Amino acid sequence: MYVEWASRLAGAVVWTNTPDRDGVGRVLPDGCMDLLWHEGRLLVAGPDTHAYLTDGEAGAWAGIRFYPGTAPALLGVPAHELRDRRVELADLWPASEVRRLADRVNAAPDPASGLEEAALRQAAGAGPPDPVLRQVVTALDTGRPVAATADELGLGARQLHRRSLAAFGYGPKTLARILRLRRALALARRGVPFADTAARAGYADQAHLARDVRELAGVPLGELLAGRG
Repeated sequence: MYVEWASRLAGAVVWTNTPDRDGVGRVLPDGCMDLLWHEGRLLVAGPDTHAYLTDGEAGAWAGIRFYPGTAPALLGVPAHELRDRRVELADLWPASEVRRLADRVNAAPDPASGLEEAALRQAAGAGPPDPVLRQVVTALDTGRPVAATADELGLGARQLHRRSLAAFGYGPKTLARILRLRRALALARRGVPFADTAARAGYADQAHLARDVRELAGVPLGELLAGRG
């Protein structure tokens, strides 16, 4: 069973999950990175460019999902180095530091609250997030073209691409495509007909929506909505 709630860390989401199918599942790309706890271990989920299929690791999971673009400053690793990867936190930080953090998380009333406290401590030491990155996400999530977004923020195309790689793990066009998929899924899950979903989310037509869903999610839209993917 999957449950999530808003974190005390701005823009982040705390979640827990106990898979009911031997851990098998489909995690869709969302522009975010997660700090994960599983059976006492700490891991990091990098930004995905396509659906990530869980590998059957049963047992309880907990995580904190950071707002797009904010995790690299907290973890000290450019997002593109973790693109489409799940890694042990000990691969990124000194082993002694990870052991101390894992001990604190494991000693917390529950792993999710322990992860949230850890994220809040990291954020306090990292300083405020770059406001430009949030503006990039906001603009692209409303369907603004990448070129117009760069112009409005006073950034050149190469500069925006470079900053996006470090913050989001991929260029702004990929981020815009992923955010558009999220908008479409939100509409379709509310029962909006697929053709109307495509138009309102910013696709050329329903066929364009269908292609994007298959490429990013790995299954047709109807199958994804039915939970069979």
